[in-house]
Amino acid sequence: MKLELLKVLKDPVSGEKFRLVEEILDEKGQVVSGVLSTSKGDISYPIINNIPRFVNMSNYADNFGMQWNLFSKTQIDSFSGVNVSEKRFYSATNWSKSELSGKWVLDIGCGAGRFAEIALNSGAIVVALDYSNSVDACYTNLLKHENLYLVQADIYSLPFQPETFDYVYSLGVLQHTPDVKLSFLSLLPVLKTGGKLCVDFYEKSWKSKFLPKYMIRPISKHIPKKVLLDGLKIVVPPLLLISRTVNLIPFLGKYLKRLIPVANHFDEVPLTRKQLLEWSLLDTFDWFSPAYDNPQSADTVLNWFNGAGFENIEVLRAGHLVGRGKKL
Repeated sequence: MKLELLKVLKDPVSGEKFRLVEEILDEKGQVVSGVLSTSKGDISYPIINNIPRFVNMSNYADNFGMQWNLFSKTQIDSFSGVNVSEKRFYSATNWSKSELSGKWVLDIGCGAGRFAEIALNSGAIVVALDYSNSVDACYTNLLKHENLYLVQADIYSLPFQPETFDYVYSLGVLQHTPDVKLSFLSLLPVLKTGGKLCVDFYEKSWKSKFLPKYMIRPISKHIPKKVLLDGLKIVVPPLLLISRTVNLIPFLGKYLKRLIPVANHFDEVPLTRKQLLEWSLLDTFDWFSPAYDNPQSADTVLNWFNGAGFENIEVLRAGHLVGRGKKL
């Protein structure tokens, strides 16, 4: 942990600032391990493997910890050789590299760091947070970036000083939390007045009700994660073959393939066959394994932004259902 992070941290329970005790520093002066303690010493949190931990190591997001440590480099642009994450980031946020440069940015649900890498490449100072131990994969992937800070914490109890961040984003995350509206509202206190927020969601519509994953999830989410993943390793390749074959049907193919319960990125992303199989396995696991999957409607998201007093609000379809705005 870089010592500069102490300036923006606070105890999520008492609101007190922390003092650092029992610290072990590396040759760069960064905290490898130690304890963040309040002034009275009655509340403390460990720093483990360079990362402050404000939650139990095991929680409802365990599947994401497993997922992003196993597929730690799959969707990282600098490793995959394609700019899929960069395109999605800027399409969703509509922010520019120049406006992010030098600004404090919070990545909620960083996973292995696919979007944190993009923000860091703009010159932003990025605090990447996740509830799961995927923060360890993010640390390994993005270690070279001097402006990266990592935290393992709960979205409902963020350990940051009020109005710390110029920009906050959460892409592909909030629908996987127990209370999506509360998750959205939890982001507001740490965003500066005049700061910008971008979040996205799976879209709730009449069509989404017929997606095969929602018919299978009532069973699949209860299957032990390793068992589920091992099973998907067997069934994803033949399901992909069926999906790709169905997709060849004129006019109807692109619609019918959605009935096949597998994520099919062939002909969508310029990757090698091996990479495409890996992406399919990753995304199919991401469909079936989370404890929560709560799509949202455009009207609901718009109401949240309006109710929170944002301006320049936009709710649109940009891959996912995106909401963005500026805090008044």
